Amino acid sequence: MSTEPVGLARLSMSLPGDLFRQLDMMVEERGLPSRSQLMAELIRHALAQHEAFTRPDDLLAGTITMVYRGDRGRVRHQLAQTQARYLKEVISSQHVFLEDDQSLEVLLVQGPAVRLKELCDALRRVRGVQQLELVATTALLPPLHEQEAENSKAAGAAA
Repeated sequence: MSTEPVGLARLSMSLPGDLFRQLDMMVEERGLPSRSQLMAELIRHALAQHEAFTRPDDLLAGTITMVYRGDRGRVRHQLAQTQARYLKEVISSQHVFLEDDQSLEVLLVQGPAVRLKELCDALRRVRGVQQLELVATTALLPPLHEQEAENSKAAGAAA
């Protein structure tokens, strides 16, 4: 198998008939032009998830989506405290109230895969969190601040 970059490569695969029909239905329901486009999307997602668990030092960006009950003690406060401990990784959050005193919160995150996994584990431990999912990608946000590089230059000039 070649490791050189290729514009397009052809893949042939065999699937059970029922799975093949479900795949075609999914392509049609999403309005995609081909099975190839859907398969590329599914493979990218699987590779990003795989990388999150096999390359702990690699930087990832993504979202953490949580559903939790707001009537369980101090759940919102505990979630905020947990996010504050991961201030470098949590870029932003969006919160909405759902029915039956439930909340949906989405965090935009970026950082080493190991730190994002630790953040997810810490959030899961908060009593009242019912669902949590990390969706990661290897594409990164551009640097938000160049402050660390500027501080290093300033420290070098002062010496």
